[in-house]
Amino acid sequence: MNNHLHTALRLAASNVPVLPLRAGKVPFGNCPACTKNACGGRPNMKHAGPCACLRPCHAWAAATMNPDVLTSQAWTFAWVQASAIAYHPGGAGLTVVDLDDADAVAWARESLPPTRTVPTTRGEHWIYLGPMRSANAVRPGVDIKSLMQYARWLGSGTGTMTPLPDAIRALVEKEETTPARGEVVSSSTGRAPWDASVATGCRHTEKYVRTGLIRGLAMVRARSESGAASQAFGVAQFLAKQHAQCPGPCGLDTLGQEVIAAAVSVGVPEPYAARAVANGLGADVGRAA
Repeated sequence: MNNHLHTALRLAASNVPVLPLRAGKVPFGNCPACTKNACGGRPNMKHAGPCACLRPCHAWAAATMNPDVLTSQAWTFAWVQASAIAYHPGGAGLTVVDLDDADAVAWARESLPPTRTVPTTRGEHWIYLGPMRSANAVRPGVDIKSLMQYARWLGSGTGTMTPLPDAIRALVEKEETTPARGEVVSSSTGRAPWDASVATGCRHTEKYVRTGLIRGLAMVRARSESGAASQAFGVAQFLAKQHAQCPGPCGLDTLGQEVIAAAVSVGVPEPYAARAVANGLGADVGRAA
């Protein structure tokens, strides 16, 4: 039994759903039967499905407290390759406020009630009792991880967990609720579209990049009621990862401006949209910017 599995079993015994992470701190990919959610998804996902896969497919939704599953042959390959452990905060009745840098930590210390804290590579996790909706980029350097998201296990931390404050719920409501059409705070018109002329160091064809961008913009524009800012974050993160191995430049700033424009078009205030996209591009930009 390796150290990761040993820790996972200890957490599971404490009613914390866990899953292995592969290199890059990301979940293991879906098996062929579960690719693109073809199986319908795990029963505990937002849209319950018939998935009966024995492997750790569907990221956070595969997190489990069942020791028989954790030690099963179907999960062995994952534990052998695992580089870290994640847990599902919402499944444990918790919310993790992920503070990604010193400025975010300083804000939390001034604005939030103290609770259990866990040091991270660049900041801290603040853990509160009570689940809620997850959201990324609710403030500069601040993500909320609870329902439908995972957090990396970095130790037990210090301090006593306290109840989830209304201030955290209010942050998500502010960020996730898209104003009605016609109430756009500012527009992103006049920005040049992406083309190969701004991506002289990109390994991909223009058709490949434009196809991914068009699909991403459609996903953002589809969130006309709520969640457009978080969707913009996800699209930006996906676009950045596409170019992680390029020598660069790949014109990611220009791609990001198109994502911002799409979010603004459905009512997201431009500062929120710009922050979400910047965080999405984040560290994944590397040399490809």
